[in-house]
Amino acid sequence: MRDQILDIFYQSARIKEKFLAEHAQVLEDVVRAIAEVLSRGNKIVLFGNGGSAADAQHIAAEFVNRYLTDRPPLAALALTTDTSILTAVANDFSYEEIFEKQIRALGKRGDAALGISTSGKSRNVIKGLETARELGLVVIGLGGPADSPMKQPCHHFICVEGGPTPRIQEVHLLIAHTVVEMVDRMLFRPGTQH
Repeated sequence: MRDQILDIFYQSARIKEKFLAEHAQVLEDVVRAIAEVLSRGNKIVLFGNGGSAADAQHIAAEFVNRYLTDRPPLAALALTTDTSILTAVANDFSYEEIFEKQIRALGKRGDAALGISTSGKSRNVIKGLETARELGLVVIGLGGPADSPMKQPCHHFICVEGGPTPRIQEVHLLIAHTVVEMVDRMLFRPGTQH
């Protein structure tokens, strides 16, 4: 059992190292884009399914409440929390439209949309990203493989490859925490930005 436990940890570490070696610049670009959106007084809308829905809610909470230090709340909204909207849209139209309709209602030009999908194939996430692009939002995808269909509508696509879903989700969470921490530094501790 110990070998299997160690293998899980080492696999997670390898995927994180691979991501950083190949995609650090995209991550830096995303941090700068989100900091710019928030500094203008715009908001971030976040969305995904299952574990990615939980990540969207987690990230939104980090922006709205606090991360490592107390600072003013930052505007972030998870589109995965209102069960009445989600079930009404899914029932009356289709599950594929649950994020698209909310972005049409709540998204404004200059906001950012962050869609999360470990497979990169979630149709409702892709439709949400496409709608966000159409409406003039900054479109960011946090996905799986580099050739994911969700990459196409994105201004910035962060791909995490090389592992099963749980390992990809672990890297997604580290990326999200890094984004929040660096945005905080840029907006509230300007002397520490690099």
